[in-house]
Amino acid sequence: MKHRSGLDRRKFLRGIGAAVGLPAMESLSPLMAATTGSLATTEKGSPLRMAYLYIPNGVNLEHWRPSGKGGNYKLGKSMAALEDLKSDMQIFSGFAHKHAYAGRDGAGDHARSNATFLTGQRAKKTSGSDIKVGTSVDQIAARAVENQTRLSSLELTCDGVRKSGRCDSGYSCAYQFNLSWRSENQPNTPEANPRLVFERLFGAGSAEERAKSLVQRRATQKSILDFISDDAKAMHRHLGRNDQHKLEEYLTGVREIERQIQKSETLGAPIDPGVKSPEGQPRNYKDHMRLLMDMMVLAFQTDSTRISTFLLAHDGSNRSFKEIGVSEGHHNLSHHKKKKDNLEKIQKIDQFYIEQLAYFMQKMKTTEDVDGKSLLHNSMIVYGSGIADGDRHSHSDLPVIVGGNGGGAFNPGRHVDLGEDVPLSNLYLRMLNEFGVDDKRFGDSTGALKKV
Repeated sequence: MKHRSGLDRRKFLRGIGAAVGLPAMESLSPLMAATTGSLATTEKGSPLRMAYLYIPNGVNLEHWRPSGKGGNYKLGKSMAALEDLKSDMQIFSGFAHKHAYAGRDGAGDHARSNATFLTGQRAKKTSGSDIKVGTSVDQIAARAVENQTRLSSLELTCDGVRKSGRCDSGYSCAYQFNLSWRSENQPNTPEANPRLVFERLFGAGSAEERAKSLVQRRATQKSILDFISDDAKAMHRHLGRNDQHKLEEYLTGVREIERQIQKSETLGAPIDPGVKSPEGQPRNYKDHMRLLMDMMVLAFQTDSTRISTFLLAHDGSNRSFKEIGVSEGHHNLSHHKKKKDNLEKIQKIDQFYIEQLAYFMQKMKTTEDVDGKSLLHNSMIVYGSGIADGDRHSHSDLPVIVGGNGGGAFNPGRHVDLGEDVPLSNLYLRMLNEFGVDDKRFGDSTGALKKV
């Protein structure tokens, strides 16, 4: 079809207090190709995305580890939900974070695990304001493309926000409750409240202006889509039939997320998970995770950002999982002392988290990108923990999954056994290089992970 000049440089549907990003569409493909730039793009010009998802307290390694190597491998019991995604991911054995181990600073493995996971650096042991660790991989990537997207990065969590105070064995709470670090002493505060994430993605103006627009919408009982309806109708007339259908599906998805948030806001305070819960947080932990994952997908789909981190729970979290029959706290169980009952319950928790990863990856896989490939194909998704076995607080042979093809740069469908301890920072350096960042070192890296 012909591309109308009236659509040139068009990336948002706008209204008073609203700026709803557009998904990739055939009618806008010249625009999308022109706005992706040279950094962080695939060979076909689509945006390349990075996402990092963190689980706490290690795993039951017996049921985590796959059997077999290369493409001929079988998933462990905990990973059954990923069976249909085997060709879209790599499972790694052998990654390590040496700076998470105790040195002269003694105890505090949970704080170090969180702080080291995306930085590859040793956190300074302090509970004061003189925190120090290192810039995280996501923020190095974000700086490279900060002028190409509405948001340079998106930080999410299912926990409360803590940037000070004393937590694990004398370490500042900032280490344990933050995954992303914009500098060695400045964490990027993650957001747990789905409403605030929604307003950041789809509201226009400053934080104060977005808050004022929300008050107006609530007073008139209108959806954010009501405020961009005229713009949406005008655009709809200029799109081809396939793109009209795609736009309708996309706006329906935005409205469904808005409904879920509104519903959670009417249910009152959620069950206390051990930390202060924000307004608008769904009562159900799974619902909370999936709602935030939905917004990650929309953020990538509309090229609102290309970088996101998600702290599913901070390391040391003692959340219980009564919805799957586990009433004990996760941290307490992680010190299993090889007791069968404890290990079985850890396996259930591992499986629960993997099911949420499968949900996210499936949504990414079924969402079409500007080049006709999927969002998952054009992404690099790291899922893992800074602890392998919670009982021993081990930081070698970390549980790490890499989802997506990196736009064709990765070779998924494999279990990669590295055969020795390899810095996890080597993977991150490889990802930065694929992203277009020509760095030679990151964290404690010894070189970029080889292309095999």
